[in-house]
Amino acid sequence: MGSKHIYLGKMLLDKRLFCNTIKRKFELYGVRCYTRGTENIMNVFDRKAKRLQRDRSTTLPNFAESQFIKEEVGYRTYDRILDIKREFDVGVDLGCGLGYVSRHVLKDTIKLLYQCEMSEKLLRRAEVSPEVPTHKLIVDEEFLPFKDNSLDIVFSSLSLHWVNDLPGCFKAVQKSLKPDRPFIGCMFGGDTLFELRVSLQLAEQELQGGISPHVSPFTDARDLGNLLTRAGFNLLTIDVDEIQTSYDDILSLMMDLKGMAENNCVWTRRPMLHRKTIELAEKNYREMYSGEEGLKATFQFLNFIGWSPDPSQPKPLQRGSAEFSLKDIDKLDELTKEVNSRKGGQLNKGLDPKKDK
Repeated sequence: MGSKHIYLGKMLLDKRLFCNTIKRKFELYGVRCYTRGTENIMNVFDRKAKRLQRDRSTTLPNFAESQFIKEEVGYRTYDRILDIKREFDVGVDLGCGLGYVSRHVLKDTIKLLYQCEMSEKLLRRAEVSPEVPTHKLIVDEEFLPFKDNSLDIVFSSLSLHWVNDLPGCFKAVQKSLKPDRPFIGCMFGGDTLFELRVSLQLAEQELQGGISPHVSPFTDARDLGNLLTRAGFNLLTIDVDEIQTSYDDILSLMMDLKGMAENNCVWTRRPMLHRKTIELAEKNYREMYSGEEGLKATFQFLNFIGWSPDPSQPKPLQRGSAEFSLKDIDKLDELTKEVNSRKGGQLNKGLDPKKDK
């Protein structure tokens, strides 16, 4: 027993020494990204349970096959990074998972990359870029360790929907970015797995006289835009996308969610689902959302990009400075001639087809 205690003490000491070495080498300092002031932080998710779910997902037999949604979305997120024609010195993949985005990054896009993930077992299995030097860091999205104005790009794919203090996380990301630098991400939208949610709620209401949350609550595009604006990001762009898949039965869908570590971690969740509830939920599912290939499952995604503020960015004109009203849009030809006459014909200069020939 004594030798076992000595061994455990040595392992704990080695782990602390390793963490301190990483902090000194990369100048990392733990920063709690709680929102300040009068804002209330909604403690909806059990973050410890989510970390354990991610750890345990790596041991499941269907782990590799369950990642198809995250792999597809990760590639789409990287494709959006390529739309920005810049080279970034330092980038962060926040909530990297298995490196769904990082594995695609090339040296002409990002020169140095940090993969951040709260699950140590998941982080060990994360794929890295074959061209970009990559450092793996165990980081909770609610505790960002980066200094202010130290990063050139931050991106995240299907991880931030489990964060309790999402406003604080966005603010911490904005502070860590240099001026005029992008924050690109993708989150599950509010209509994700609505078929499963409705089926389970109807089954529980009939059998147990009430419902409990079995599918995580998700944000919508309007709320996401408000959060990014409050965090200080400019030039926001948000769009909605969907992927619809099919499953043979409801248990296959649940097993895939468990393999993706997307099973429920809401504090108010019930510890188990009764067999009769699952059977009735599948019956409801087949009656309402069955297709030719099986049970339909919808995954909705909110893709966003926000820029850290900089004086060089374009700004909106002052209120009331417009020369024309939108109610006169039916008189577009007349308005064009009027503007052209004011500017001495310069508006259509160079557009004469005869001269172009």
